[in-house]
Amino acid sequence: MREVGYTLVCFPLAIIGFVYVVVALSTGPALAVTFLGIPLLATMLVGARGFGTVQRALAAEMLGDRVAPPRPLRPRRRGVMPWVWAGLRDGAGWRACVYLLVKFPLAITNFVVTVAFCSAGLGGVSYPVWQRYLPLQHDSAGRPHRGASFGTDYFLDTWPRMAMAVAAGAALLYLARPLIHGLVGLDRLLIRGLLGPTNRQLAAERMHELELTRASAVDDSAAALRRIERDLHDGAQARLVSMAMNLGTVREQLATADGDSLDLDRTRSMIDAAHRDVKEALTELRDLARGIHPPILDHGLEAALESLAARGTGRGQAAGGGGQPVALHVDLPQRPSAAIETIAYFCAAELLTNAVKHGQADEIRIGVIGRAGRLRLTVVDDGTGGASLEPGGGLTGLAERVRTVDGWLDVTSPTGGPTRITIDLPLHA
Repeated sequence: MREVGYTLVCFPLAIIGFVYVVVALSTGPALAVTFLGIPLLATMLVGARGFGTVQRALAAEMLGDRVAPPRPLRPRRRGVMPWVWAGLRDGAGWRACVYLLVKFPLAITNFVVTVAFCSAGLGGVSYPVWQRYLPLQHDSAGRPHRGASFGTDYFLDTWPRMAMAVAAGAALLYLARPLIHGLVGLDRLLIRGLLGPTNRQLAAERMHELELTRASAVDDSAAALRRIERDLHDGAQARLVSMAMNLGTVREQLATADGDSLDLDRTRSMIDAAHRDVKEALTELRDLARGIHPPILDHGLEAALESLAARGTGRGQAAGGGGQPVALHVDLPQRPSAAIETIAYFCAAELLTNAVKHGQADEIRIGVIGRAGRLRLTVVDDGTGGASLEPGGGLTGLAERVRTVDGWLDVTSPTGGPTRITIDLPLHA
């Protein structure tokens, strides 16, 4: 039905586009002897891009076939003549014109097939309903008949003949589906080939994306190293220094004092402080190591997520209670590589934290599915919603992190909730 609607909507647009191209290709060269011809042709070539934009939008909205737009028109220099020269050399505009020319006969064919097969098929299937309202006719012998006629003496007014009409209508409807699907499929191929970016542009964009992801990966690695250095310097190192000073003081007291002058309370307090510093330093080192690579990931992503979900989250835990457990579903026929497991784990952990801290969620569901060489992580919560990919925000940082391994992140979070965040990663990187 979407393809039928697409066909009916595109038919008048195809007529308008065809007329536009014919006028552009005839008027522009005809007026080339004047100073208006070449600029007019360049303008109409650039205007053909607008028809391509409308066509891509229709294909995306009605067929679900999303085609990336071609590269924007960017003259090398400012001014009228550089713009005119760029318009004449605009490959996207010329390809749009070719599409509009080819689209015209294709749209006519598709429209005729759709209308003829659908209307005749529906008419045949419903023939017993409207047959009784046909005007009365007479055959050559003068006998009255009420029904569709073929020739002078053949009328579809008996039940066997009406059954034949219904069968013929059903056959037409059955044949309409593959015919319409095939013609619309040909139009999809034309849209991808003529209205989208070229292979050269796709390769250039891919190269640019790889450069950005490489730079993001380098920056992320440098930031992680700085964080580790800062945590070691400000945390564990400072506590170990304090412990060493306390132990040094105790050693000096034990070396210089005799049994009567030894301050046991002070010595005991210094040893207790050193013991406390050691325990806190060990805790900070353990947390730091867990932040680099959680040991539970050695048992696989499923075990790590189960441990993360078993801790419980929700408002109760945020307020100091036990929290509510997280619903988890994992379907991974093949284990991802270590880098992908690490990224997926930290993304899930941060999304859970965001759901509690910002979304005030009570119920959170995590789903992980591995199919066709890809891993899809989905986190859904019933919080207040309103999450977005704002510059400098946490979700933007996650998006940049997954992009380093050729992944993507999608956010659906209307105001009032629910929030659904999907992360797609390759199984191996």
